[in-house]
This record gives sequence, structure tokens and C-alpha cells, in this order.
Amino acid sequence: MFVALVLMIGLRHEVGGDWFAYEEYIYIASFDTLQEAISRGDPAYNALNWLAARLDLGSYFVNTVCAAIFAWGLVVFCRAQPLPWLALVVAVPYLITVVAMGYTRQGVAIGLVMIGLVTLTERKILRFVIFVFLAATFHKSALIMIPLALLASTKNRLWTVLWVGITALLLYALFLQESVDALYTNYVVAEYESSGAAIRVAMNAVPAMVFLLFRQRFAMSVNDRKFWTWMSLGALSFVGLLVVSPSSTAVDRVALYWIPLQLFVFSRLPDAMTRRRARNIIWIQLVIFYSASVLFVWLFFASHSYAWLPYQFYPWVLLWQ
Repeated sequence: MFVALVLMIGLRHEVGGDWFAYEEYIYIASFDTLQEAISRGDPAYNALNWLAARLDLGSYFVNTVCAAIFAWGLVVFCRAQPLPWLALVVAVPYLITVVAMGYTRQGVAIGLVMIGLVTLTERKILRFVIFVFLAATFHKSALIMIPLALLASTKNRLWTVLWVGITALLLYALFLQESVDALYTNYVVAEYESSGAAIRVAMNAVPAMVFLLFRQRFAMSVNDRKFWTWMSLGALSFVGLLVVSPSSTAVDRVALYWIPLQLFVFSRLPDAMTRRRARNIIWIQLVIFYSASVLFVWLFFASHSYAWLPYQFYPWVLLWQ
């Protein structure tokens, strides 16, 4: 499945709303030195563009490398769940189809953050910070996840607050300081609006409410339950932020990092709702039906789904050219 995901995401052809914009990035990188490319921001992603331009590998090289990192994170996160295949099913409608195939940079960042979330359950906070750092080299917005390290800390919280705070300041200075004004102008002042933002925020809010209502039924340690309770409250807070924020796009892009909550809750829901195997299967079928419905609604009614249709696989397209 990892290989299949890498091929389908990485070797897609003219699929995704920003396809031609990403090709433009490679064209721009062809005139830069490596240092100039990296200095444009999102250094890891721009370095890939620079390498693709120098070796004349095109967007397929960049997309495949990004797809491999994203798929790695997704598989690691799914395998940490009691029903990994069900977690993968939940990921298909939006996380894989829309984010990984449409928001390439943020898709990679979310993949790395998902690995970090798994390390948090093992109380390996330093590893989490490292993965968030790597995620930020593809999309700066990943730094919003750094405070989660504090929520996962159970021992020596004061020390954790101190070094995580110092790390956050260093990462801010390294990645965001020069971009804050531009981000504020582009998203907040310009009042950018994302069609469907309310629906996407609601997709996180639903599993958040389910978890908060039935969290005692979910089999996990006390510390993990506290952490995912905070994650659920965070997902619900985006509903209020969407109402008061002048830019739904800003809220929408940050809320993407809470998509793993959907995979976590829905893949554990069948075991949480019943211990009887026969009824467990019914809940599994309900989650599959819900995921299929999400994909159906997006394909037929989303404003920009036309950019994904029809799906084209580059080797197949090349064969018939």
C-alpha cells in the first residue's frame, strides 16, 4: 500500500488545483542558485525544486519524493491504530485525495507531523520536535504543532516547558520571523476565503465531539486520553475561530493538521462502541460508508474537484502520447 500511494500521488499528471503553480516553482528555481532557492522559504521543498530543475526531472520527481514522505507518515500513523486499514480508509477521501494530491507542501508536513504524533504517544518529545522541525522545512505552518509537546508531557513539566519554549522561539526566528508580515497580509488583511472551509472544520469537529462524549470507552492510557482530549478541544475551537476570523483560509490551513484526529477516532470507534465482534463489524461498515459518502460528496459537489477529474497516471499518459 505504501508503494501504491507513492505511485498514485507522486506520478499523478495534471491533478490538483495547484498543479501548474507547482510547475512554475520549478521554472523559477531553474534561474536560482541553491542558496537563493532555499532563501525563498520552505527550504526543503525549494531545494527539491532546484534539484528537479537542474536535473531536468520535472514536477514528477518533486511530487514522488513528497509522496514518499507523506505515505511514510500516513502508514506509520495508521499502523499505530488498532484497526490500521480502517484508519487508511478514513484518510482516503480528504487527506490523501485532496491534501496529498493538492497541497503538496502541506501534505508532506502533515505526514511528518503524523510520525511525530506517534512518537508523542511513546513520550519521546524530542523526536516529536525534530519531526515538526522537518515538517516546517516543507511548510512553515507546521510550527503551530510545537505546543502539543507540552500537552504530552507528564514528567518534569517545568523542564519541558522551558526547552520546548526555547525551541519554539528558535524555530520561529529561523522560519517565520521574516514571513509573518507577508502571511498576515496575504491571509488576514486580504480576507482570503476558502470555499468549503466550514465543511472541513466540521469534519474535524465531528470526531472531536465523538471522542469527548465517549472517551472513557476508548482503550488507551490516561496520558494518551488527556492528550487526545486536548486535541479534540482544539478541533472544536476552530469552529469558533472560523466565525470570528476575517480569513477562513487561514483557519482552514491550520485546521488541516488536526485531520489525524479523524483517523485516530474513527479507526478506534468500532472497538470503543462495542466489545462484541458481530456488532464491531457493523460499526466498521458504518465508518466505511461515512468515508465513501465524504468522497462522493466532494467529487460531485466540491467547487474545485474538477481539477482532480479525470485522474491521470503519468506513465499511462506517456504511453499513449
